[in-house]
Amino acid sequence: MSRIVVIDTETTWTDEVMSIGAVIADGRDFSVIDSRYYLIDPAFRRGGMYSGVLHMRGIPKEIISARHEMAADMRKWLETNSVDSIFAYNALFDKRHMPEFGDFRWHDIMKIAAYRQFNDRIPATALCCKTGRLKSDYGVESIYRMLSGNRGYMEKHNGWRDALDELKIMEMLALPLEIYRKAII
Repeated sequence: MSRIVVIDTETTWTDEVMSIGAVIADGRDFSVIDSRYYLIDPAFRRGGMYSGVLHMRGIPKEIISARHEMAADMRKWLETNSVDSIFAYNALFDKRHMPEFGDFRWHDIMKIAAYRQFNDRIPATALCCKTGRLKSDYGVESIYRMLSGNRGYMEKHNGWRDALDELKIMEMLALPLEIYRKAII
């Protein structure tokens, strides 16, 4: 796995994918190689809880396409970049919403970041299950704040920005990519 992709999806009020952020990174140092931001037409026009942040400054050019066109374009892009592993925070959600990519290996960042045995920055006073997983506050926002020390960090709920933040969580954990084999779903 020399290259990976981190994906984040946002959905409409009716649980249909309306946007997808995808960031290809080097699997050794998690540096960004390339990225894409898809708006799924017509779903993004129907809107959802986070429609207000679909269009933001500083994001790459939006690729507006039908779902099947997005799937074909993203697959070609991933294959061209020799990517066969997808990473996402709470990956079950994204994998369920992207069955077109079910043949890829999916890894759940949360299954590493929320566990004491992998995340040495979980405070000793934090309540954890017997498995080592935090009992609460293990979403992207809480884990990002814990790792970065930035108490003011707020998740954007824009697929592209969130994919970058999830990649940053992997970078801040500073664990070898092999550890994520324990988080395959």
